[in-house]
Amino acid sequence: MSISKEELEKIMEKKGKMRREAYDRRNAQENKDEVSAAAVEKFMALPEYEKAHTIMWYIDCRSETRTKPQLLAEVEKGEKKIIVPYCTEDENGENKLGLWHMESLEEMVVGKWNILEPPKELWGNPEKEVTPEELDMIMVPGVGFDRDGGRMGNGQGYYDRTMEKVRPDCFLIALCYESQLFDNILVAPHDVYMDKVVTEKEVYIGKGR
Repeated sequence: MSISKEELEKIMEKKGKMRREAYDRRNAQENKDEVSAAAVEKFMALPEYEKAHTIMWYIDCRSETRTKPQLLAEVEKGEKKIIVPYCTEDENGENKLGLWHMESLEEMVVGKWNILEPPKELWGNPEKEVTPEELDMIMVPGVGFDRDGGRMGNGQGYYDRTMEKVRPDCFLIALCYESQLFDNILVAPHDVYMDKVVTEKEVYIGKGR
């Protein structure tokens, strides 16, 4: 069903307001270290995590749910193949995530938006890069979510393009603060629903794909 330009503009305006509210909620979250640790603990206790071998974690920036302590511990343990994303472009100049097999903190440098990433001169290294199809599970960040797995990102499309390419059996698990949850996130037809949404308080079962 097609919609008019005016209807689309109204939807985008409403989505913009919701995104700003979600940012405000995330920024205002108290005790971020403690709350984040509780959420990540729930994430790692999921049966999907136990089953998965190649797992993409995000490295937190700004006010996102914090992941670095547990991420580094998992890299050190070496029991899972830990993949971290970095922001780059495809051959058409579109935003895309590079997928880097992280084996130590020493590999990483501070890059775009002050996020840890591999050095640019090593981007695309076939010995370190994986494809989306190799991922068993993705820890998905976002600005806002609902309890059915609806997701609102930053609007840049990085994660959307990666999630379009993963295998059907790859688990998409959102990680966020409870304060980032809305009753209904505004989603577009191309938006992907999460399999689960994990907060410091609860694990919600999403619609999935």
